[in-house]
Order: sequence, then structure tokens, then C-alpha cells
Amino acid sequence: MELRTLQYFVTVAEELHFGRAAERLRIVQPAVSQQISRFERELGVRLLDRNSRRVRLTPAGERVLAAARETLAAAARVRVVAGEPAAVLRIGVASCVTGRLDRAMSRLRDSERPAEPELVDLPVTARLDAVRNGELDLALVRGAVTSTGLTVVHAWSEPLHAVLSRAHPAAGRPAIGLRDLDPYGLRLPARDTDPPMHDAILAALPVAPLRPPAGDMLNVLFEVGRDPAGWTLLPAEQLAGSRSERVLQVPLDPPVTVDGHVVTSLATPDQCVVSYVAAFAD
Repeated sequence: MELRTLQYFVTVAEELHFGRAAERLRIVQPAVSQQISRFERELGVRLLDRNSRRVRLTPAGERVLAAARETLAAAARVRVVAGEPAAVLRIGVASCVTGRLDRAMSRLRDSERPAEPELVDLPVTARLDAVRNGELDLALVRGAVTSTGLTVVHAWSEPLHAVLSRAHPAAGRPAIGLRDLDPYGLRLPARDTDPPMHDAILAALPVAPLRPPAGDMLNVLFEVGRDPAGWTLLPAEQLAGSRSERVLQVPLDPPVTVDGHVVTSLATPDQCVVSYVAAFAD
């Protein structure tokens, strides 16, 4: 019995959909189906009832799911212990360097149990999967995290700012209200690029977006920059160090904030979680 097989089963059990599980695991769907079928034959029990319309756990599947999560957590704990002499801390982040990240790197290196941070740039969903699988020690995520099998702790809050074209009528203002911005000018990335952040922005909007997603954030900023009425919302820290001739950021009035979270595996000791949160806190 391999840990990989247990991870495949846990992912299918969480998604209750072989296609979505394959996307999370970043493998083809037939490989997931084959692993689950082999796992069932190995155990001699049926773990999932599945047909063309739905997938659900059997009573045996429910029991095996609990044991599989415990085993994966124990394996992650072994990796943490084994990695202690090297003092390497693998952190999943987005592809931008912020003052908070720089500050946290110094805090982690200078703590009572110094660690050498290793930053890994991954999309949010892959970031969370990597923490769950033990491939990362922690991840940083803005917005509410609902994934199961993880420890999620609020570490900071930061303001959302409007990002406008430099030709936007409000570009010269010291602050702007969301209701003063044309809803049709709003551009957002596709939700699958960062589901927690996407949902946090939607929750802050007075009206639903009127236009379809614009792909990833790079495309969003390009479209905002060329549209005199274009705008989007971003955490203030995300663009704080950037210099763009096409867009600028303007604070919101009244202010709107988004929460930042430190995400670890369930196996991470409480004292480690506390130290990680302290490193990224204000």
C-alpha cells in the first residue's frame, strides 16, 4: 500500500468526482480510477459507490477515509522531523514579493529555532494540495480557505485597493468608493486562478461583475491598463513594490480588507504554527 494511493483515495473522497480529483492531483482521470480500483481489490472492500451521475462513499469508505487521513498526517509528521536538521522551511506563495514576505523571511531566520525559508511559487489549489501531501511545510493564502484536512490560521489583514487605468477619471483621487466605479469596467481573473481571493473580492462588491473573467491576473492588468474605464481590486501589498506606466492603485473609501492565512498540515506541531503566524503577522 503506497502513500500515493491513499492520497488519490482521499482526494476522490473529498471531491466525490473523479474528474475534479484528477485535476487536483494533476494526472489523467483513468489513472485515478485505476488506482482506486486497485486499492479496493487490495483491501477486498468497495470504498465508493459510483455511477454516471454521482460518486459517494460506502460505510467502509468512510472508515478507510479517516484512517487514510491519519496515515498521511503521520507521514507528513515524519517528513517534518526528518527535515529538522536541514532547517529548510518550504513555503507556498504567489509569484510576487511583498514587504510582508521579506519581513517574515528575516523573522524566521532569526527565531529561536532558525529556519531557512524556501519559497515555492504555486497556484492556490496546488499550494493547498502540496501542504496536505507534505510537499510544503506551509502556504500563504488570502481569503477564506475551506479545504479539509488542513490547519488554517488567520495571520494578518490588509486593505483592498482599486487598480485603475492611468487614464481613468478617478486616477487622480486620494480614495474612491466602490459605488463610484462603473460596474461594467470591472475586470476579474477566472475563479480557478485563486478561488479564496476571488470569493473575497466578490463578497466586497456592491453588485455582481457584469463582464466575464479575463483569464489570469496578468491579462486582467493588461485589460485594465488599456481601458480608460477599467478597474479591478487587489490587495494593497500585491502591487506595493511595482511600477507600471499603465495602471495605478487607489485606496477605497470606506476601506475594505482581506484576511491573510497561514495554512499547514494537521500534523504540524502547534508551537510551529504559532511561530509561522507570528512571522507573517503585522
